Amino acid sequence: MSRRVVITGLGAVTPLGTGVGKFWEGIRQGKVGISLIDTFDTANTGVKVCGFVRDFNEEDYFDVKGCFDKKESKRMDRFTKYALVATHEALMDAGTDFSDIDPYRAGVLVGSGIGGIDLTLTEYTKFLEKGAGRVSPFYVPMMISNMAAGTISMKTGFRGANFDITTACATGTHSIGEAFRKIKDGYLDVCIAGGTESARSEFTYAAFSNMKALTKCDDVNKASVPFDKDRSGFVLGEGSGILILEEYEHAKSRGAKIYAEVGGYGATCDGYHMTSPMPSGEAAGMGMSLAIKEAGLEPSQVDYINAHGTSTGLNDKYETAAIKLAFGDAAKKVKINSTKSMIGHLLGAAGAVEAVVLAKSIEEGFIHATVGTTTPDEECDLDYCINGSIEQEVNAAISNSLGFGGHNATVCFKKVRD
Repeated sequence: MSRRVVITGLGAVTPLGTGVGKFWEGIRQGKVGISLIDTFDTANTGVKVCGFVRDFNEEDYFDVKGCFDKKESKRMDRFTKYALVATHEALMDAGTDFSDIDPYRAGVLVGSGIGGIDLTLTEYTKFLEKGAGRVSPFYVPMMISNMAAGTISMKTGFRGANFDITTACATGTHSIGEAFRKIKDGYLDVCIAGGTESARSEFTYAAFSNMKALTKCDDVNKASVPFDKDRSGFVLGEGSGILILEEYEHAKSRGAKIYAEVGGYGATCDGYHMTSPMPSGEAAGMGMSLAIKEAGLEPSQVDYINAHGTSTGLNDKYETAAIKLAFGDAAKKVKINSTKSMIGHLLGAAGAVEAVVLAKSIEEGFIHATVGTTTPDEECDLDYCINGSIEQEVNAAISNSLGFGGHNATVCFKKVRD
């Protein structure tokens, strides 16, 4: 059995704003959601900038159906709250709670790269200073990265396949891809899919900084400059992206608004290094090729690539090499950008938020600029949309995510054709 899968709802919590409306408006205007760190002394790490969500007021969601009340809030980590709010928006956007279908045909595939890492630090500090008896009994169910997916199921009543994919920076894209498979192959009719992340502590920033991954730039407008010769590391961000994936005939029968069709998905692994992508780009390129082929397309038919584009020295040039392998002569013509230029790197949520961008780009015929990038590296010699946003029809597009451990994921979205 092979069925068509479409996107009928979107939700987002991002450094550019909570809600797809605010987020997309910021994207269209080329705004930068990166800000200066103000929650801890940055002297120790030397890292000055972040991609914090600044407009999230959890009290706004108390007693909102599908979100959480004041008591529940105290028993949830921030990454779970972000996922619930984004899911609520996506379901409202889809125009239904799907209560009319078999609950075992409705699934939740929402992942997190590192879950409640800040909570771990807080509780461990409490353990050291005040003893074992003071560790919260809610620590484990708050911290584990699958709790976002589990809590969404409790709120929605979706009882089908439910799990947390954790593949570092590729988490969100893998979650969407696997949800696509579940529906395409007949196991589900609808699936809530995406990623969520929140890591704000100095400890987390120190860890990423010590591995030379984070930029030390203190200019919020130039800190994240993917593919630029002056790039110096990524900006650590947070947030959540959620998509409602639905079987096409079901969506069509209920008159749903359809953003795009999920045409293909590619998943590969470099098998090369803990943190560095494969220099040749072979495995990542194969992931792109698999997604494009499954969508029934040729590389020349893909209008746009939302790149992983982290603004790190190795990723950007090796991803460029991968695009060249996958696209051949078409690599010079395809439009490429990086949403991370505006919001930083949301780790496990990155691919999901970027998939929201992909769906909106297809819907509106808009490709945003890679903001802040002015002079591409000599080894980054493709069209990264550095001269501004582009208004053009987008019939097909792909989004790449490359995670530590060599995990590669690509999804291909396209316009729905009857």
